Amino acid sequence: MKLLKVLKAHKQVTSSKGYCMRTIWVTFQHEGIHKYPGADTDPKLATGDWDDVSFLGYPHRHMFHYKVWIEVFHDDRDIEFIQFKRWLERLYDGTLDMDYKSCEMMADDLAAQIQDMYPGRYIKISVAEDNENGCEMEYPVEDLDGPNFDDADAIAEVFDSLK
Repeated sequence: MKLLKVLKAHKQVTSSKGYCMRTIWVTFQHEGIHKYPGADTDPKLATGDWDDVSFLGYPHRHMFHYKVWIEVFHDDRDIEFIQFKRWLERLYDGTLDMDYKSCEMMADDLAAQIQDMYPGRYIKISVAEDNENGCEMEYPVEDLDGPNFDDADAIAEVFDSLK
């Protein structure tokens, strides 16, 4: 019975499926300009052949498409997704100069802002250039207050506490 309480404290119970992680997701897009420094001079990128991407070394425009998942703790608008989307959109105003940032770097920056606003939640972010190529990044919850499961004694203590 104590194990059930521990599990309930971390994740919620659905009526018929047992334990699950709930997430909501939203999408938005914004215009941005960035570049890939060195792409115009690196011989692996500036090949002069079919695989040449030297143009990436110069500032170029994209529509950056985002899809953001965030953990919620119950099924009745823990985070209202329209409000969440509007908050995310307000983080970006006008055409952004992303300078040298890759999609992965943009996802990391956004994750940091989301974690400040909604701490202790799993987050996943997809960022795509022109909704064509991109990245998907997952940011699991870091539980710094739990037992150290690399320590056999800590494991035994957890199981002993459940008796």
